[in-house]
Amino acid sequence: MNLFNDTLSTVLVRQMDACTLRQQVIANNIANINTPGFKKFEVNFQQQLQQALGKSDFTMRTTNARHIAPGQSGLQNLEPEVVQVGDTAMKAGKNNVDIDEEMVDLAANTLLYRLATRVRSDRANTMSYVIKGGR
Repeated sequence: MNLFNDTLSTVLVRQMDACTLRQQVIANNIANINTPGFKKFEVNFQQQLQQALGKSDFTMRTTNARHIAPGQSGLQNLEPEVVQVGDTAMKAGKNNVDIDEEMVDLAANTLLYRLATRVRSDRANTMSYVIKGGR
């Protein structure tokens, strides 16, 4: 029995992976803020996650190898996608990086990553507490 292979654990790991990638993409955008002709990049993940969660089955859980396994939700194969945003321009040099937008995205991404790690940590602490019997 794998205690950390449920839907929530998978979502948290995938979310942390997406946040890590988003951090790198935002840093790259900021590093190229003065590069003429540079087009910023974004990470698409939240819409994919919402679609995958809409298709997953939260009610069926197996605790024994003889139980009927729930259908694959597709969460294991969920990957964040980096896309280039080329339809806007902020400067005459056709660069579309907005430092204010990037800083807001950076702050939001940091909060999302902290939330995911906190939930994962709290789940592990709760499991440890249960296993130890409250000592």
